[in-house]
Amino acid sequence: MPYVAAPDGAQIHYKDWGRGRPVVLSHGWPLNADSWEAQMLFLASHGFRVIAHDRRGHGRSAQTWHGNDMDTYADDLATLVETLGLRDAALVGFSAGGGEVARYVGRHGTTRVTRLVLVSAVPPFMLKTGDNPGGVPAEVFDAMRAGSLADRSQLYRDLADGPFFGGNRPGASVSEGVRDAFCLQGLQAGHRNAYECIAAFSATDFRADLDAFDVPTLVIHGDDDQVVPFEVGGKASAARIENATLTVYPGAPHGITDTHKDRLGADLLAFLTS
Repeated sequence: MPYVAAPDGAQIHYKDWGRGRPVVLSHGWPLNADSWEAQMLFLASHGFRVIAHDRRGHGRSAQTWHGNDMDTYADDLATLVETLGLRDAALVGFSAGGGEVARYVGRHGTTRVTRLVLVSAVPPFMLKTGDNPGGVPAEVFDAMRAGSLADRSQLYRDLADGPFFGGNRPGASVSEGVRDAFCLQGLQAGHRNAYECIAAFSATDFRADLDAFDVPTLVIHGDDDQVVPFEVGGKASAARIENATLTVYPGAPHGITDTHKDRLGADLLAFLTS
């Protein structure tokens, strides 16, 4: 399996499909690159080189004790982009991966990037604070951390069966296979890595990073997202990023990479070829 070495020696696994202009996909918590397979297959079949990596501590990448923070994740992404010699790339981030992409721009700029996409993403700032009164209360993330320590297998099962894919909504139909895949990927992550990533995606302020976005940007978000609420995530990001395009999926949950994969693939392709 292909790997790149981060500055601290951590081995970062990546998948590299197809040929053409590069598209780099950053996954959500607690998943790995496999969560992008529908989009990888679709875009690679339409003339793109599609690359997705396992964030450190997740999937097949090294389970480092330290470095479970957005600065390090962004630097690992930069290592991937630079090691592979990517130019004119599109960066696409889902959920926590959207934070990784935003922090990459804030720390490394857009000299190698021509398109940015945020999908159900955590920026600009999830946590409710004095200067972010519309955010999500800290108690929500404290409960996730407590659940992770008590029984993380059940935490992932509860997320997969309920809010992540909208399975707790009337009339929802999410296959057992999709839900099992979520749990399997989650349990491939290191326990400490997944635990500390909760703080990374919830308590990192990406507002200054979004202000550095200076290439065409697409923001996609479901308006029934129970994990990253639309008003906290997509709506606020699109309002902050200059000239961003906001695409709202009515009634869609958080995990639209699976529940709305056909529409998402078509929207990504249209944006990447525009």
